[in-house]
Amino acid sequence: MPSFCPSLLFSSFQQRLSYTTLSDLALALIDGTVFEIVHGLLEIQHLTERNLYNQRQKLHSEHRGLKQELVRKHKEALQSCKSHNLAVLRGNQQVEIESLEQRIKDEQRMMDEKIVVEMDQKVVDQQTTLEKAGVPGFYITTNPQELTLQMNLLELILKLQQKESQSGSLFS
Repeated sequence: MPSFCPSLLFSSFQQRLSYTTLSDLALALIDGTVFEIVHGLLEIQHLTERNLYNQRQKLHSEHRGLKQELVRKHKEALQSCKSHNLAVLRGNQQVEIESLEQRIKDEQRMMDEKIVVEMDQKVVDQQTTLEKAGVPGFYITTNPQELTLQMNLLELILKLQQKESQSGSLFS
């Protein structure tokens, strides 16, 4: 029976995994397919994170442009405003500023919610893929403790993958 290098396991993490789970994991990893799947999932996650980050940055830039344009428009209006209309103009400008700030706040919140939904979906996709690949401990869950266990399992798989690539053999 193949055995893992115990120094790769965290003690609290190791205590939560039964010998059967570790043995099943060893068997799942033996042909290298799971390593390839995890690597692919990691690449997809990184691409998704980068794409979402870029979308958020683009929105932030658009908002900055809207603010700058409003400031420019307000300065022009103030320069051409007659003194008896100044109070009304400033009141209207304040309403425009508040309206834009609310719009920006709403759009940022919607973007952040979209990001959370997309990342949650990536987690479900990863859980489903790893479950179908027969990796023990992976199934769809939103339970924070089970998610932590799955993240620890992924970290272990990645460390084992690094160890395998360094030594050429995973099991002793």
